[in-house]
Amino acid sequence: MLAAKMPVCKGACSSSIWSQGGALFQRRDAPEDRMTIHLRSGTSDPYCIVKVDNEVVARTATVWKNLNPFWGEEYTLHLPMGFHSLSFHVMDEDTIGHDDVIGKITLSKEAIGSQAKGLDSWLNLTRVNPDEEVQGEIHLSLELPKDAEKISLRCQVIEARDLAPRDISGTSDPFARVIFNNHSAETSIIKKTRFPHWGESLELELDPEELSDEGSVIVEVWDWDMVGKNDFLGKVEIPFACLHKTPLLEGWFRLLPLGNSEVDAGGKLGALRLKVRLVEDRILPSVYYQPLIDLLVESVISPTEVEDSSALTMMEEVTTVESRQDVAMTLVKIYLGQGLVVPFLDYLNTREVNHTTDPNTLFRSNSLASKAMEQFMKAVGMLYLHDVLKPIINRIFDEKKYIELDPCKIELNRTRRISFKGAVSESDVRDSSVEMLQSYLTSITESIVGSVDQCPPVMRVAFKQLHKRVEEQFAEPENEDVKYLAISGFFFLRFFAPAILTPKLFQLRDQHADTRTSRTLLLLAKALQSVGNLGLQLGHGKEQWMAPLHPIILRSVASVKDFLDKLIDIDHDIVSEVPQRAVFMPSVTVKEGYLHKHKAEGPQLLSRFAFKKRYFWLTSETLSYAKTPDWQVRSSIPIQCVCAVERVDENAFQQQNVMQVITQANDGQLHTMYLQCKNVNELNQWLSAVRKVSIYNEHMLPSFHPGAHRSGKWTCCLQADRPVTGCSRTHSAVTLGDWSDPLDPDSETQTIYKQLLQGRDKLRKKYLEMPDANQTSSNKESKISSDIHPDGAECNVQLLKPGQSVAARMLAVIEDLEQAHATFQCREKGDATSVILNP
Repeated sequence: MLAAKMPVCKGACSSSIWSQGGALFQRRDAPEDRMTIHLRSGTSDPYCIVKVDNEVVARTATVWKNLNPFWGEEYTLHLPMGFHSLSFHVMDEDTIGHDDVIGKITLSKEAIGSQAKGLDSWLNLTRVNPDEEVQGEIHLSLELPKDAEKISLRCQVIEARDLAPRDISGTSDPFARVIFNNHSAETSIIKKTRFPHWGESLELELDPEELSDEGSVIVEVWDWDMVGKNDFLGKVEIPFACLHKTPLLEGWFRLLPLGNSEVDAGGKLGALRLKVRLVEDRILPSVYYQPLIDLLVESVISPTEVEDSSALTMMEEVTTVESRQDVAMTLVKIYLGQGLVVPFLDYLNTREVNHTTDPNTLFRSNSLASKAMEQFMKAVGMLYLHDVLKPIINRIFDEKKYIELDPCKIELNRTRRISFKGAVSESDVRDSSVEMLQSYLTSITESIVGSVDQCPPVMRVAFKQLHKRVEEQFAEPENEDVKYLAISGFFFLRFFAPAILTPKLFQLRDQHADTRTSRTLLLLAKALQSVGNLGLQLGHGKEQWMAPLHPIILRSVASVKDFLDKLIDIDHDIVSEVPQRAVFMPSVTVKEGYLHKHKAEGPQLLSRFAFKKRYFWLTSETLSYAKTPDWQVRSSIPIQCVCAVERVDENAFQQQNVMQVITQANDGQLHTMYLQCKNVNELNQWLSAVRKVSIYNEHMLPSFHPGAHRSGKWTCCLQADRPVTGCSRTHSAVTLGDWSDPLDPDSETQTIYKQLLQGRDKLRKKYLEMPDANQTSSNKESKISSDIHPDGAECNVQLLKPGQSVAARMLAVIEDLEQAHATFQCREKGDATSVILNP
């Protein structure tokens, strides 16, 4: 699933791109004899990397020894608004040497945007053609000088940036060639750089008849090779007619491939299933969204009766099943920003509880209330979830035990010999499995029930309100457990159990579990669901082979109830005393872990000795580090001083996965700290996290050096002056979307407006349209009543339909926003777009 959304800066014009869906990336292979396979074993170790304009932004886990991999991973990528294409490269991982490319799929922004309902299909992989793998831009100036003696075309080749690396060193030896008809000229070759500065003027003498030519001026960039043919780096084509209209044409031009269409290999390389939807949004200034915010706020701060129609109930009426999860998450963010997330959830939950007559069906549907609670827990509770589960999940992954209870699935050859008496029996496997599952389940349950103080206060208060509403609705003695089940259903079944089942999707692990560990996690998730159900469903299902775990599940019920009682034992007012969104709490660590640190200043050491291992903590206020997590003395960098967070070219230190944090001191001096991550995913996560907490900083840099200043020059552009302007554009908007995304009220309200706009006709028909003619006479009495006042005057009183007043205001707000979108010249709100990827 690909998706894109763009956080936009206030006071500017922007567009947002979303691609969303619930699909999967999966590679489907062709018949094996037609498959491109690297390994002699007749299989591959595939993974998928995602590129935006040829820059890697995400990498899936490797699925070992599999020609039909299922990744099931989801990413949200906030990207530059002007991105051109998304490409997906399926790779075969090699333990020794370079990984092999199996094939790729490239989707242009236009191709994705042309599908109104999105793209959802299997796409055949194509071969990777080096001449099509181009990137970067070139700075040119073209003119037709007015000279009486001769006619010429003058092209000043100034510089280029972000060229594709063609040499093994990670650089290129670029030169440019200008071509028009049979005339051509070349620049000099600049060695070992992807950011060449030529500053050369090339002149082509033309014949008079060529001035009327309708051809194009072509500027090609090549990588010079001493041995073999030169490598193509990209080209620019400029219609000659443009030079007649514009005497001097200057600017940055995007380099394009040769134009050879990608050849579909007919499925020989396999196929990838993608689901992609892009929507482009215009985000208006905040003042235009305030009336809609006011309506949403009114729904929860001054509701007359829960059963009355309100902006929120109308929102639920027009929300489709497909969009409900996105709408729920957006509303959670809006009310978090307003400091009203608890009243918002209480409003939805109260309506849900009041409309439920059978306690066994409470919150069992995917209603807006259920989805809102689910998204709320993810938004505020991810750090808490990690604290509770990560140690146990790591233990399960490390131990890799073979565990199975289902007699139909027990494979005796998969477990080790238990005794010297002979091969293990089925009962031996089952007994050892029960013992291990009991151990794991006990650790998980104890960790959860002992985490009352770790649970975010806003979650505890939300559950307290839920407990109260359920207790009021189902007060009968036989429904004593319903108030516990309502909370545990969310807490255990929709929060902890899914995280145990798929820890990578909750960022508990970097890689997917192997088959053996996946089975263990599945059994544990089933057991924890039974714990969350307070053991009430035990023995009624088809999986009777889970019976050996029933005693430990039943023994845990009392401690779970005690935990839930303690969880809701909290003062309601405490929420107003602390921020409701964990990412904005200065004391809460957004990300932490070991990195290798190198400072740009100081003596020049060999690359491998210049990086020192340090433990880093990132909060919304500081990036700090020390020798170890327990080290008492920490060095800190204020987040407000950060002005760029960028990748570093591999050739800068001959090291992979290096990033740089550029800060500005009070005296205006720039300082750079280089940090090395262990892999590309960790690199992207740290880039994203630091960019998010610094996204609203002033004085962000427009350009940077992707290299390092060593031996008297920059390794990227070869310029000698250290303070020289950066040679590449910064990418502060490129982030991975997750629970820690900064709140963006304008973008979030725009999403709600779009949903309401789609349901406008439904609201108008239900609340405002007049009845049919044949119903007019019978309805007149209910609509209009006459009253004779003492002074003889007659007054007609219009009786409105329930919700008609709110609906009228809502429709007026929608129409105002629609008109604003049609007429307002939107201010650019930043350079960001987002894309969600679900392989």
